[in-house]
Amino acid sequence: MKNVDVVIHLAAKVGGIAFNQTYPGTLFYDNILMGAQLLEAARLEKIDKFVQMGTVCSYPKYTHVPFVEADLWSGYPEETNAPYGVAKKALLVMSQAYRKQYGMNIIFLVPVNLYGPKDNFDLKSSHVIPALIRKFVDAVQNGRKEVFVWGTGNASREFLYVEDAAEAILAATEKYDKAAPVNLGTGNEITIKQLAELIANLTGFKGKLIWETAMPDGQPRRCLDISLAKKEFAFEAKTDLTNGLQKTIEWFKDEFNKT
Repeated sequence: MKNVDVVIHLAAKVGGIAFNQTYPGTLFYDNILMGAQLLEAARLEKIDKFVQMGTVCSYPKYTHVPFVEADLWSGYPEETNAPYGVAKKALLVMSQAYRKQYGMNIIFLVPVNLYGPKDNFDLKSSHVIPALIRKFVDAVQNGRKEVFVWGTGNASREFLYVEDAAEAILAATEKYDKAAPVNLGTGNEITIKQLAELIANLTGFKGKLIWETAMPDGQPRRCLDISLAKKEFAFEAKTDLTNGLQKTIEWFKDEFNKT
């Protein structure tokens, strides 16, 4: 197996708020186990470089905005996604411990919420962007005048288009070799209300948004400080949210119309 020089560990068990609330044990166990086993296998095989993906869900519930990497340890994650976030943060500890004891070249990247074509659009487990796209496209094509949206709409998020994320991971793999975790994002924050209205407009939905305020918002705000990624491996996202959403919506419509 020594002909493998680099391992980029992208696999994860993930889902939206409802999925996290339903399967917290699964999300903790699966994510910590697959990461720990792969890191140990890489050590045994003497892999030259290991890239471990973290998550913005590891940040504390109330974190100064924009989130800087040092804030990862300033508190406990937001309750609805804490098991997933803690599992990923444990892999940061393991990565740094293996670097210290075994001299492994392991880097740890912390992406913000990702989206794009080929995302998971299953409403039982999807994240907010694919869920909203599916709801609005379905409403338009079936003539529905109302779409129900979880929460109050007041929470904010930051989103990174999948192609930009791939470029960031590649740049970090090629150029970054330090123990400190690095945020990957755009540095742009949007409320869920603004996001829903934007997706409604892009899909052509003219009806009413019904906010299910009894449902949880999740973490109150999310927006990353992205200066370290720019400094260390010159990464800056190229795709603005509107263009990324348009590409994602068009992909989903093509898939939707095949069924």
